[in-house]
Amino acid sequence: MAKNDVRNSIKLTSVDDLFTTEESRADSQREKVLDIPLSEISDFPNHPFKVKADEAMLEMADSVKQYGVLVPGLVRPKPDGGYEMVAGHRRKKASELAGKEIMPCIVRELDNDQATIIMVDSNLQRESILPSEKAFAYKMKLEAMNRQGQRTDLTSRQVVRKLESADIIGKDVGESGRQIQRYIRLTNILPFILEMVDEKQIAFNPAVELSYLTEKEQQNLYDTMQSEDCTPSLSQAQRMKKLSQDGRLNMDVIFSILTEEKPNQKEKLSVRRERIDRFFPKSFTEKQKEDLIVQLLESWYKKRQREQER
Repeated sequence: MAKNDVRNSIKLTSVDDLFTTEESRADSQREKVLDIPLSEISDFPNHPFKVKADEAMLEMADSVKQYGVLVPGLVRPKPDGGYEMVAGHRRKKASELAGKEIMPCIVRELDNDQATIIMVDSNLQRESILPSEKAFAYKMKLEAMNRQGQRTDLTSRQVVRKLESADIIGKDVGESGRQIQRYIRLTNILPFILEMVDEKQIAFNPAVELSYLTEKEQQNLYDTMQSEDCTPSLSQAQRMKKLSQDGRLNMDVIFSILTEEKPNQKEKLSVRRERIDRFFPKSFTEKQKEDLIVQLLESWYKKRQREQER
């Protein structure tokens, strides 16, 4: 090897490195909070959590206007310049409403799957989360975990199966893996029906059953719900799912199911207590009152039957 090549292959410690303490070198590697212009921060792709200018957001904006953003957001640098928000979408919106131009953020290098998992976990800490938000967030995290094939304390294998990943997600949020999968089923529902689930017009359990209907069947269902001003019960949704699987669910069948009388829709007979209490001894229990009323009605019915037979 030539002398020049030997000389070039030798890497000498720079003067700056010689006089830099281990503490300062560690500090240079430590993440720092930077004030980043809001115009340089884009939202996370397909962000599943809704950021609304509701009352809570307006309160947050007032706080930001008065005190600033107290907890920095988390962003990752984009290849073409600028940053992508990972955690802090609501703080960014509040900053915009407060008239701020910058926001304190931690900049971290993250791959897509790492960023997705952090984005989902940071938002699941909120108190109120819509079913649709959980559905798409759980789906995104599940797919990211399966792509990573990460090791966990639940398995020694390099690649975890989908249900096992769902169990891991559920453990973090206090749900069963099965329930996580049921939430993910909601991502198969048409957006305008899923909105009805968010607005509690359709309960969660019937919605899971409806997720097995085809898009055309769901469209027919939605049209019928709108025209008849009704929504399916769990048993009705289960029947529609079974008929769909058998290839026998059409508009007429959906209409007949939705318009049938439900047990809880039957008119109930009620009598005001003050109208009947005066006829009973004060010592009578509710059961004794009921038994006496039925006994008197039976006597009246038998008497009426005898009169009709004459």
